This record gives sequence, C-alpha cells and structure tokens, in this order.
Amino acid sequence: MAEQMVSVSREIKAAPAVIFDLLADPARHADFDGSGMVQKLRGESERLELGSKFGMDMKFGPMPYRISSTVMEFEEGTLIAWAHFGKHRWRYELEPIDGGAATKVTETFDWSASVFPKGIELAGYPKKHPANMEATLERLAALVEK
Repeated sequence: MAEQMVSVSREIKAAPAVIFDLLADPARHADFDGSGMVQKLRGESERLELGSKFGMDMKFGPMPYRISSTVMEFEEGTLIAWAHFGKHRWRYELEPIDGGAATKVTETFDWSASVFPKGIELAGYPKKHPANMEATLERLAALVEK
C-alpha cells in the first residue's frame, strides 16, 4: 500500500554498480546511515544476496541494542531491501541516468508488511524517517562521488 511507504530520491554521480556494492556490504552500512542508529556489523562481512541474514549493533538515543535482518528483495545492481522481526522494510532502488555515469537512488521505508503498522505510525516514524533518509543519501553520495 503506497500510503504505508515514504521515499526519498537523490541523483548520485556514480555508476549503479559502485553504489550497489556499498549497499550490499553490511560492514559499510554504518558509513552511510543518516539516522545515527546503525553502529557496526555483528559477525563476518559477507556480500548480501536474497535471503542473506546479517546482524547489526544499533543505538536508539543512549540505548544500545542488536537487530538481525534478512534480505527480502534483491536484483543485482538495481534493488535491495531488508527487514527485521518487525517486518517493515528498508528498500534501495537504483536507476542509471546519464548513460550510467550517475544513478537515481531511491530509499523507501515500507511498513505495509509490518507486524504492528499502527505502532510505527503512532511513533511518528513515517514523518521522521524522510530527513534521516535524505541524510543517508547525502552520506552515500559523499562516499562514491568523485
């Protein structure tokens, strides 16, 4: 349901493959996370693919916690999305532009499959997350643009 998704897009001056390689490496997620919540990968770093499971050390304000996620959607070079036990998804879609010299990157927070969508809405995440997603795409761009 489109009403249970929020998205932010940005043009990044890098090829889709370069950006996708960062997204598919969970050890790099803290490098581009704009929320300040992702701290570091727990366990070994392996390139993500459909069905991959990975754990992250996280922080909500001063409170640390751990989360495990599973890659739910995957198309090499163009789409990757993961979800944790709450079932809401973080999705990244990459579309080449300028003949592949740049990429339109769209990050989406999708809570349509969440186990408690009303809780997500009551917590205000649909209104809070776009600013974090803009920061994420800004940080992602800083990592790959030359």
